Amino acid sequence: QVQLVESGGGLVQPGGSLRLSCAASGRTFSTYRMGWFRQAPGKEREFVATTSRSGASTYYADFVKGRFTISRDNAKNTVYLQMNVLKPEDTAVYYCAARSLTRSGSIYAIEGYDYWGQGAQVTVSS
Repeated sequence: QVQLVESGGGLVQPGGSLRLSCAASGRTFSTYRMGWFRQAPGKEREFVATTSRSGASTYYADFVKGRFTISRDNAKNTVYLQMNVLKPEDTAVYYCAARSLTRSGSIYAIEGYDYWGQGAQVTVSS
């Protein structure tokens, strides 16, 4: 089992940047695919980005391509989401998630992940 704790959220002006971090407990972090999802008020949770266990492969939702970057540091048990050129529509609670080796389902779907953090609020507003 793994526990996930997000940090780095906050209030930023449109066009600004934030970096979210997600620290994982345990010694098996490198065996999990990691993902970021977000949930805006009144909307369903949606996929943002995911990275493979090594970090060599990454995939993004179309609405963040070119603006967000997911990365991981397996030595620090941490996954990051660098968010640039933020827009008001990026306002949401951002969640990191971990997918175990045995998990089935799409890597782009909520059901494809085993463990979730508590979420970090990101607000983009002038």
